[in-house]
Order: sequence, then C-alpha cells, then structure tokens
Amino acid sequence: MAQIDLIEETFVAASPALVSAAVRDPAFSRDLWPDVSLAVFMDRGDAGLRWTATGGLIGSAEIWLEPFGDGVIAHTYLRADPPSPLHWRKAVAETQRRARHLKAVWWRLKDTVEAGREPGTPARSAATPARDAATPARDAATPAREPGSAR
Repeated sequence: MAQIDLIEETFVAASPALVSAAVRDPAFSRDLWPDVSLAVFMDRGDAGLRWTATGGLIGSAEIWLEPFGDGVIAHTYLRADPPSPLHWRKAVAETQRRARHLKAVWWRLKDTVEAGREPGTPARSAATPARDAATPARDAATPAREPGSAR
C-alpha cells in the first residue's frame, strides 16, 4: 500500500467541459503537485486524466470528473510513495498537508470558473463567459435602470 493514499472530492458548479479544460492546463497539475513530475498514461477526455508520478513522490495521480446536477464532482486521487520511506506519523502528516494544499488549489479553480455565479443560478458552461464578481447579478424580472435614474 502506498504511504500517501489521498482521495479528495470537490463539487464545481460549471460544465464538465469547462472544468476539463482547466484541469488539462499543465499549470493546474503543477499547482496540485509542485514537487511531482507527471506523465499522462490515460486521457479520458472530459472524464479526466491519469498520470504516472515521479520526483517528490513515485506512483500515480488521477482526476476523474463526474457530471452531477448542473456541475461536476472532481475526484482527485494520489497514490504514491516518497523516494525514501517515512515513519507512519510523518506519512500521515504528509498526507494531511497534501490534502489541505489540494483543497486550496481546487477552491482557487472554483473561484475562477464560478466567478459571479449567484447561488441558485445555473452553472457556467464553456460558452458562458464569467461575469466580473464586482458586477451585481440582475434578475431577469427586474427592469434595467438608466444610469443616474431613481429607483
């Protein structure tokens, strides 16, 4: 069994195609595992990627994108060993450190692809541009106002 056996799941309110495009950016996997060199051994299209891992860890990594509701559940797996075995307590601490880091990277991606999405509104698709978070959403039932006009 691998000393680092990590499973992380995050719901992203965006289309699988949009999340897949972000995951395929090599910068994303470098952010997830900066000390690990990855080589794709299985490309599953919008369903995700599997990599062999070398460097800071030796083993495999995977992102599986599961369509769910109006978004996607991103399942992230890391099954690997450090180049030199760790004491079990250090292995647990390293797994926890990597889990916190992984979650932070996924939350940054969520902040990007979900930018401006109001709760209860549909998720973004690859064709829907992100709205500036500083620009308030307008309900379709609310008429647009002219600048400077009174409510």
